[in-house]
Amino acid sequence: MAGTETTGYEGFSAEERAAMKDHARETKAAATRRGSKAEKAALAAQDVLAKIAEMGDSDRAMAERVHAVVTAAAPGLAPKLWYGMPAYADEAGKVVCFFQSAEKFKARYATLGFSDQARLDDGPMWAAAYALTEVTPEVEERITALVKRAVS
Repeated sequence: MAGTETTGYEGFSAEERAAMKDHARETKAAATRRGSKAEKAALAAQDVLAKIAEMGDSDRAMAERVHAVVTAAAPGLAPKLWYGMPAYADEAGKVVCFFQSAEKFKARYATLGFSDQARLDDGPMWAAAYALTEVTPEVEERITALVKRAVS
């Protein structure tokens, strides 16, 4: 149509491209790690803590609390990096939940997300991601309940 503008797909954002590069590095690092399964898991957990330590103050504080809550609520989940984000995987290595910092994608809030591996089903529609602006004791209780349900 004359006089109308259409905006087309312009590709991935710089943040999305960076996340994909992070994922490629993480996959390569995991494939080249040597040692027992426990040693590899310990290194992956160290990677998560290092990534959290790199975050800005607000995201770091929330990610630290989310990490503590998730690992306490579901000790069977293994911390690992997933697209440069702290994530928690089941025994098969599939991500169940993750923390996405606001800063990473220039968003106004951080996100606690759940993959399709999470057992949060509730009828024909349910939430799979939650906006986080602060991790209060009440939020910690909600995260605990969600994570326990996700792995049930």
